[in-house]
Amino acid sequence: MQDSKNTIAGWVLAGGICALGLSIISGKVFHADKPERPEKLGYVIEGVVSSEGEGAAAEVPIETLLASADVAKGEKVFAKCSSCHSINSGGANGIGPNLYGVLGKPHASVAGFAYSDALKSKSGPWTFEEMNKWLTSPKAYAEGTKMSFAGLGKAEDRANLMAWMNTQSGSPLPLPAAPAADAVPAEPGAPATTEDPVKDAAAQDPAAAGAVAAPTGG
Repeated sequence: MQDSKNTIAGWVLAGGICALGLSIISGKVFHADKPERPEKLGYVIEGVVSSEGEGAAAEVPIETLLASADVAKGEKVFAKCSSCHSINSGGANGIGPNLYGVLGKPHASVAGFAYSDALKSKSGPWTFEEMNKWLTSPKAYAEGTKMSFAGLGKAEDRANLMAWMNTQSGSPLPLPAAPAADAVPAEPGAPATTEDPVKDAAAQDPAAAGAVAAPTGG
């Protein structure tokens, strides 16, 4: 009877050792002890474009958005700023400085307002480009700023706001020109074109090219 119990206990012990060994081996093979980050997170959803990597939509330049900005919408966006800023000519400073004619002026130009050292250290004027960066994230633009506003995440809101702010000035800045659209790529196999008529003629008919290139007498 005792031998039977010892045999059973021995088999149970052996089974436990085997199970432990298999667990260790499978962990080494499948890296279960060190989880790895998958190359692609989550599931791919049809019709949804990722904001990272291949297929991400290119950001529209702020100059392009300014060219089609809606000034009326920009005035509505400014409502988020009005609790801290005035923007009328001769308006008083509040928690933030008066913003009348701010575009084109130096970063810390309003008399009587105690700017942070972060903004005082910024050289040059408030251009549309610089204002866009500031409105995107004040803390990222000027680390140490006293500005508590988190920023405007939508580029369209920033463009509309800047377009309206630019009208609140005695001398508005000219809006920046939108970048030229990329040239449409030629169809595969289509002959390349140039702006030189002589070269174009030569590509089609060398004899005709000589006629085009020959100077006229007189």
